[in-house]
Amino acid sequence: MEHIMKGYLPPMDPEKLKALFEIENAFKAGQLSADEARLQIKQRVGKVSAYHVAYIEQTMTEESSDECIREDVHAIINMLGDQIDNTLPNLPANHPIMHYLKENEEMKRLLLAVEDLVQYPMIKNQWLELYDKISQYPLHYKRKQNQLYPVLERKGFTRPTTTMWTFDDMVRDEIREAERLLREDQEDAFIKQQERVVLYTRDLMEKEEFILYPTSMALISEEEFEDMKSGDQEIGFAFFEVEHNTSETKTESKPNQHDNFANDLQTLLAKYGYSAGGDEKLEVTTGKLTLEQINLIYKHLPIDISFVDENELVCFYSDTDHRIFPRSKNVIGREVMNCHPRKSAHIVREVIDKLRSGEQDKAEFWINKPGLFIYIYYVAVRDKDGKFRGVLEMMQDCTHIRALQGSQTLLTWSSGETAETTKQPDEAANQLDENAETGDDEATNAPITDITPQTRLKELLKQYPILKDKLTDINPKFKMLNTPLGKLMMGKADVQTMSERSGMPLNKLIEELKKLVK
Repeated sequence: MEHIMKGYLPPMDPEKLKALFEIENAFKAGQLSADEARLQIKQRVGKVSAYHVAYIEQTMTEESSDECIREDVHAIINMLGDQIDNTLPNLPANHPIMHYLKENEEMKRLLLAVEDLVQYPMIKNQWLELYDKISQYPLHYKRKQNQLYPVLERKGFTRPTTTMWTFDDMVRDEIREAERLLREDQEDAFIKQQERVVLYTRDLMEKEEFILYPTSMALISEEEFEDMKSGDQEIGFAFFEVEHNTSETKTESKPNQHDNFANDLQTLLAKYGYSAGGDEKLEVTTGKLTLEQINLIYKHLPIDISFVDENELVCFYSDTDHRIFPRSKNVIGREVMNCHPRKSAHIVREVIDKLRSGEQDKAEFWINKPGLFIYIYYVAVRDKDGKFRGVLEMMQDCTHIRALQGSQTLLTWSSGETAETTKQPDEAANQLDENAETGDDEATNAPITDITPQTRLKELLKQYPILKDKLTDINPKFKMLNTPLGKLMMGKADVQTMSERSGMPLNKLIEELKKLVK
């Protein structure tokens, strides 16, 4: 059975692929010199493209998580010699591959600066300035992992996800370690760390440019690259900003065709009672909502959520402005195990397996760092029959919540400013008077002879207990006085407050109260 990857590549001769595989293995085993390998390739194979090497790697070699790190790319390039063709077409400046290459060019320049600076006595500020730039580079890997790898997976080229991702994270960690040593003034260890940063970063860049990007160009269509741009923009770029005009994308250049299809489909569904477009409301468990309302609710949730179905495919994530970790639409339909680095895959596997089996119903994680607390919660989703239907992930930055102390009973805006406002009628059941925390003030012993705006409700009810059951006859909103919140309010509320919170005119309220106590 042919591998799925082959269906997206130009025609390849199976016999030549087999010959290339045999020559490469013999070369790696030391049975052939580079000159002997090049001669055999010229005689038995001919010109080799980067995707030939990638296809052999994907389909004919045994996978190991550290193979990308161990692979000697210089030796392979030397073995192929002038028989390799891994040139890229003439790409426009706004092409996703060009952004990767542009980031690499800047990183190469920064690594040259590292090699230059290590020759001189340590001046911390110079290194801080340099590492402020170098520390941006891991965005390059984040975009690869969330944008490029998912598309390659769909074409059957999964090796970048399963092996190059490990190398990505290793280089990222080497950069972070160097930055840590620098900030902690561990000068000798920091200078020594530069060798690892330079060596591994250059090696990974060479593997990207030798195999990954040319193979991506062979597997991924122009329409797919265009579709990738919005997600690239969302995750961001190292060293530079990129303007993305969505009106220029090819995927959006044929709206009429897609709109017509959507309209036809909606008409067909409506014929059989399944329509859910426009303003039509969907029956949800506790109400009715339009699709637009559902999407708006998800977008404004104070938490991020993702849903993975029972087949372990990512089906949904909430697109919030406060999202903690980057997401892009290329994750939809992707196997969840491929959305995590290899070093944490065993944890993901354990969580899913235990939630699926019913051994556990939830899993909690949190990230606690100075000035930051991220809470992550996984819960098993089951239907009414108890059948496992997937996993819901919820994530929230709880830094602000954990810092709260005491009680906040006044209206506070997102800016942190406290507003003095006139309370609306429907706020009666939701807001406490700022002083109504104890409700145990001593009532005066003097009998009430007249009801005024300053007459205290607690005193009024003490003298006329019948009022408690009769107040709802005056205004239904007063039924909240029977709730725990209402009992707290009773201690401090006066007739003026009752008027404000019920929306009932003060004079009318006093008149009705007087009628009840006659």
